[in-house]
Amino acid sequence: MTRGARLVLAAALVLVLAAGPASGLTVVDQRGQTLTLPGVPARIVSLLPSVTEILFAIGAQDRLAGVTDLCDFPPEARGKPSVGGMISPSLEALVALRPDLVVATPSGNRQDTVDQLRRLGIPVYLVDATTVAGAIEVVDRMAELTGRRAAAAPILASLSRRIQTVTDRVAPRRRPRVLYVLWPEPLIVPGHGALISNLIATAGGDSVTAGQAHAYPRYSLEAAVAHMPEVILLASHRGRAPLAREKWEKIASVPAIRSGRLHAVDGDLVHRFGPRVVDGLELLARLIHPDAFEQAASPAPPSPAPR
Repeated sequence: MTRGARLVLAAALVLVLAAGPASGLTVVDQRGQTLTLPGVPARIVSLLPSVTEILFAIGAQDRLAGVTDLCDFPPEARGKPSVGGMISPSLEALVALRPDLVVATPSGNRQDTVDQLRRLGIPVYLVDATTVAGAIEVVDRMAELTGRRAAAAPILASLSRRIQTVTDRVAPRRRPRVLYVLWPEPLIVPGHGALISNLIATAGGDSVTAGQAHAYPRYSLEAAVAHMPEVILLASHRGRAPLAREKWEKIASVPAIRSGRLHAVDGDLVHRFGPRVVDGLELLARLIHPDAFEQAASPAPPSPAPR
């Protein structure tokens, strides 16, 4: 082969390499970062329970190579290899799983973890749903990532119908003042940019702490009582009964206590943005506007079962 022919061949090879693989997949995560992957990722590590739920719901659990200790739904998720906690997962365990992609969230995973993964050459896809619409978008994006768009379509359609049913029923009604308690001591509540604040608004309530500058600020009991909430919702965590219920029951000056509208809410349904977040929305709507659902012809359909 002549020198000129070798140069032509080398130039052609450079162009081919620059073009990337024909089967490449280019996606943009919810933080606007563009990722180019060789193809549909076969080995995904999920660093948040919401995404783990989604991958099972759309039938992509075979692509799930690893999860965190908090990924407990559906029960089958516990059978996946764990990389530890959300905040400080084991990088050694994570790398050993040889992931094609790691899905993380800035709302629950440390930036240091994301930076280290990227330095190791492991692509990281960020999700950060702070609204009901954003949660639905995550389901759609995970379906795109895993090649499960057709399977996800009826799930997305069902979730959208149920959301619309809730908004239609609560739209004409007055919005009662709602206090949501994530944690009793110190008192932690949802503020601006919190998924729960958006869920309460979508369910027809007026969260008394939604104007707080931070998503999940500490709050004083005196300030909470001063808002005179008409509905108080106490989060339960991982199936446990809500804490400090007795303390709230003693505050007889609050309208919610006088009218018996102190309720427990399963935090997994409203703190996570998997498909069950619509179960959480329906629950909130029924607690905030019980009269809007008393005449329902039939109960709301259950969340799509993981396949």
